[in-house]
Amino acid sequence: MTYRAPLKDMLFVMKELAGLEAVATLPGYEDAGFDTASAVLDECAKLNQDVIAPLNWEGDKNPSSFKDGVVTTTPGFKDAFRQFGAGGWQGLHHPVDFGGQGLPKLIHAACIEMLNSASMSFALCPLLTDGAIEALLTAGSDALKAAYLPKMIDGRWTGTMNLTEPQAGSDLAAVRSRAEPQPDGSYKLFGTKIYITYGEHDMAENIVHLVLARVTGAPEGVKGISLFVCPKFMVNADGSLGARNDVHCVSIEHKMGIKASPTAVLQYGDHGGAVGYLIGQENRGLEYMFVMMNAARYAVGVQGIAVAERAYQKAVAYARDRVQGRPVDGSLNAAAPIIHHPDVKRMLMTMRAHIEGCRAMALVAAAAQDAAHAHPDAEVRQQNQAFYEFMVPLIKGFSTEMSLEVTSLGVQVHGGMGFIEETGAAQHYRDAKILTIYEGTTAIQANDLIGRKTARDGGATARAIAAQIETTEEALAARSSDAARAMLKRLSAARQAFLDVVGFVAGQTKASPNAVFAGSVPYLMMAGNVIAGWQMARALMVAEDQLAAGVEADFMRAKITTARFYGDHILSKVPGLRDSIVEGADGVTEMALDAF
Repeated sequence: MTYRAPLKDMLFVMKELAGLEAVATLPGYEDAGFDTASAVLDECAKLNQDVIAPLNWEGDKNPSSFKDGVVTTTPGFKDAFRQFGAGGWQGLHHPVDFGGQGLPKLIHAACIEMLNSASMSFALCPLLTDGAIEALLTAGSDALKAAYLPKMIDGRWTGTMNLTEPQAGSDLAAVRSRAEPQPDGSYKLFGTKIYITYGEHDMAENIVHLVLARVTGAPEGVKGISLFVCPKFMVNADGSLGARNDVHCVSIEHKMGIKASPTAVLQYGDHGGAVGYLIGQENRGLEYMFVMMNAARYAVGVQGIAVAERAYQKAVAYARDRVQGRPVDGSLNAAAPIIHHPDVKRMLMTMRAHIEGCRAMALVAAAAQDAAHAHPDAEVRQQNQAFYEFMVPLIKGFSTEMSLEVTSLGVQVHGGMGFIEETGAAQHYRDAKILTIYEGTTAIQANDLIGRKTARDGGATARAIAAQIETTEEALAARSSDAARAMLKRLSAARQAFLDVVGFVAGQTKASPNAVFAGSVPYLMMAGNVIAGWQMARALMVAEDQLAAGVEADFMRAKITTARFYGDHILSKVPGLRDSIVEGADGVTEMALDAF
């Protein structure tokens, strides 16, 4: 089967949980209400379902190839990318001033989920281009913006981020690529960059590389890193393309997943130096690159939701068709489709609940960033920015770890057939694995959550979120339904466990760093679970009210059931995580290193 966009759930979350109509009151977003969102998502679904999704399996079988310095993408990708650009999808949320549509991140986030569900390998090219656009908007000069942004936003040119080097993975202080100032104000770049997604390909006229390098004489460490624009083809004064720049792809990686996405090794300066242009000020490159990286981290979290959704749809279709075994309750006197079996339903419900919880978390965070960007009240902007920044490592870390569980369950639902490549279930599992690694591993997200997002403000942002959760609990307590009572029990216990851990992290990070960081990833997983569960609790109440009003009865019943499942089977794990974080550090730290 191919892919069907979950438009009904997306629009439910956008309207009822993320506050789409409130976003549409913000300056600049006045035309982005429900009708606009519905129309945009519908058109986006058509492109992804009809054009891009059929390429996903082809990309796994016939991936990008490299020969004589040229990368050729999967058949069909080039034409699909042309349609993607022509439809204005690359510029959906970018400024109108440079040719974008200026829509809120909330609408864009739903669209990038669809794009990644259709083909994660394909979607990586627009994802990196989005990040490069954000960095240029943040720190680029007017001249750089004018030269590069319009053609990146309209899809004719694509963008990359060049951080990693053979000796410098996540430790960017070890970056050795160098930049030599030139009399005309440009720089000559020299060095090797690895793991560059779409660093070379045949889908666009030009590739705009954003490159971290050290200017001659710069300080050691991260304080001496600068950021440069380095195009594949030089750009003439009239905007036309000139000579080939001195940056070349020397190989692409052979990977376990996302095979259609070319991951390039790029060599700068083998023939006299690649021409680059400084973005912002010297030695502030890492600061600017983090703008790009945070945009990418959010998008990678959405990739996790997207690949999980694709795996879920495939598993449901198989479970409806695969006949094996009689139902244990004797309801049928013959073999039945396996969806009748309780454990298969448990697996499918686990997949569904995780996806819906993470989708809600991601879209609520997107709306918060829209408010942080556009709200007229500075205090409201600041509050939303703090919330969004707290959410980014959770969306990236929790949603991608979730995708591994969900895509693994997708294989399990297929049984032995899931282990056979031709069924396609295994591709989603293989593709999902990279999500917990690139743009910062789960541990790096967890370190960010502890250091920058929890310990730095003494847990104030985390406690403010817990206070909002408590308000939801009060609303649940006013209800009499079994589902609301069950969710109240789980959410209350989870919130208290979360507060215990926040207190431990805020109070012990300086005094006992090893004890705190031993539980860093469990803390991230706990926080993601709590906030996704909170959104599911909110969804449950909306669905109960809509059901009572006779609105979309089948959808609302399913939403209530899924929310209750989340509470009883996923959110219920939080108190155990609390114990392992607060009380379990010794089991991690006491083993002698030579005993491993």
